[in-house]
Amino acid sequence: MKINYITTNQFKVLVAQEHLGPLGIEIEAKSIDCPEIQADTIEEVAKFSSKYASDFLHENTLKNDSGIVIPALNGFPSAYSKYVDQTIGIDGILKLMDGVEEREAYFLEVLAYTEYGKEPVTFVSKTEGKLAKVKSGEFGWSWDFIFIPNGVDKTLGCYPDNERWKFWDNTAYEQLYNYLKEKD
Repeated sequence: MKINYITTNQFKVLVAQEHLGPLGIEIEAKSIDCPEIQADTIEEVAKFSSKYASDFLHENTLKNDSGIVIPALNGFPSAYSKYVDQTIGIDGILKLMDGVEEREAYFLEVLAYTEYGKEPVTFVSKTEGKLAKVKSGEFGWSWDFIFIPNGVDKTLGCYPDNERWKFWDNTAYEQLYNYLKEKD
């Protein structure tokens, strides 16, 4: 079986291969111009993109969408994380959080898997942590400079690429593995 991973991020492909390879599933990265809808949930965005890509390619697809959720901001930015990053950026988020003591935050990562001709199914990972009061680090990008995963006291930006991946929850890949294994 082959799954087209709609991404240009080779790290995402490697993680998928690591988790799905034992089932004999071939993961192939494909880059297509996939519209990204504006929706209130990360799941809706991932499902739409995966279904669009599957219909376009006439093949099975996997699409990943993610966002940071800040409970003190009523869950903002969530599905709007990319837009917020491009507009007010992490400096704007830090301003919004100025004086806020409750700094819990988490990343939701949604994998949407679509078998050609069917509706997408989704699997979710949640990486929990908190927001720093100031930016720190020299590695990564964007949210990495203010997100501190549970279990450590530094932002993701303080860890090089070969270490940063260890902090991410991979539950979604494990769920997808089990889903595909049961289908065999």
